[in-house]
Amino acid sequence: MSQVLKAPPKFLPSEWKHANHVHFRSAEAERVRSERLTDECKRLIEDSEKSVRRMQQDANNRLEQRLKDIKFWRQELEQKLQEIVQEIELLLTMKNRVERALGSCSEPLQATLDCLNERQKRVEIDLVHDEVEKELLKEKDVIEGVSALLQRTLEQIIEQIRLNRSAKYYLEKDLRDKFQAERIDDFCSLLSSTTASAEEQAGAGQRPDGGLAVTPQEWETFSDVNIGKAEKERNNSASLRALVENLLAQTAADMRRQHEATGSTLELRIHETRSAKAALEDQLSKLLVEIANQEQNLDALKVAVADKEGPVKLAETRLHARQQRPRAELCNDHAHRRLLAEVQQLKSHVSRLKEGLSQSEMELRALTRSQLLLEEEIQVKSNSLYIDEVICTQLHQPITIHDF
Repeated sequence: MSQVLKAPPKFLPSEWKHANHVHFRSAEAERVRSERLTDECKRLIEDSEKSVRRMQQDANNRLEQRLKDIKFWRQELEQKLQEIVQEIELLLTMKNRVERALGSCSEPLQATLDCLNERQKRVEIDLVHDEVEKELLKEKDVIEGVSALLQRTLEQIIEQIRLNRSAKYYLEKDLRDKFQAERIDDFCSLLSSTTASAEEQAGAGQRPDGGLAVTPQEWETFSDVNIGKAEKERNNSASLRALVENLLAQTAADMRRQHEATGSTLELRIHETRSAKAALEDQLSKLLVEIANQEQNLDALKVAVADKEGPVKLAETRLHARQQRPRAELCNDHAHRRLLAEVQQLKSHVSRLKEGLSQSEMELRALTRSQLLLEEEIQVKSNSLYIDEVICTQLHQPITIHDF
């Protein structure tokens, strides 16, 4: 208790002065350090502000340059996209033309096959491998060759359309990425220090792109490759269209030329058949006249033979009666010799008449056989003329080969 109530120790004046001096020096040092720190912080603030402004300006400049680069490549992609879209439309139009051309080959081919089948119905000597059949077979080969060529061309067009659409797909995909990148960079260029926090809060839920593995050179090369591929396919497509255009013109001309050649040959064959039929009919008309004449001749011969029976009987009766003369009166006189000569001559005439009658009958039979042969041949020509002039002409003539 005595210690607690003990008075505190007292310091000496020198100690008091020393303590005051120490406190003064300590406070002065702290004040100087604080002023120095304040000055350094001001400089740091100014430097950081300058650095931030410089970095933001540099970032803005780079964003603007990036936007220009993106816009440039976007415009290039849009131009190539428009070109490839137009090329696809042109190639689709060409595809439709080739399909129509391929479809238009079926009718001429069917008409040609029908003509060949119908001409197989010709009979006997008219079933000949003539020029019409050669031209029809040639026309069949031409149409089938054109159809096969058009089919292969159609397959090439379809494949080229697929390649064009593939190039279009990559251009559109690249364009979408360019639009998104331009939108993002444009958004970034519009941000300021006062709007960053709010926008950051608004976009906090978006997942940032974690790639950043593409270099600027690779970025430019990527779009350049897509543009180069599209340009290559567009050039190939244009070349294919030019080739197909010439092909359509050439194939249509070949089919038209062969169709006209077949038609001309068919008309010539019809004229030949009609002339042959007319000649046979004229010959048949003359033959019928000759048959009538021969029949009249045969009737005249029969009458002549019949007319000689009376004189023969008369002469033979006279000879027989004179054979009844008595004894010395049975004389070989002039009358007897004349009757004998008359009988011989009459029999000779009858014999020649019968021979002529036999020949006339043989000739009449020969003429009748010729008549039958001519009538059969005329029927054959009529059948051939009907096939060529009616059936084949109706099948072949209406066909028109238009430009594909």
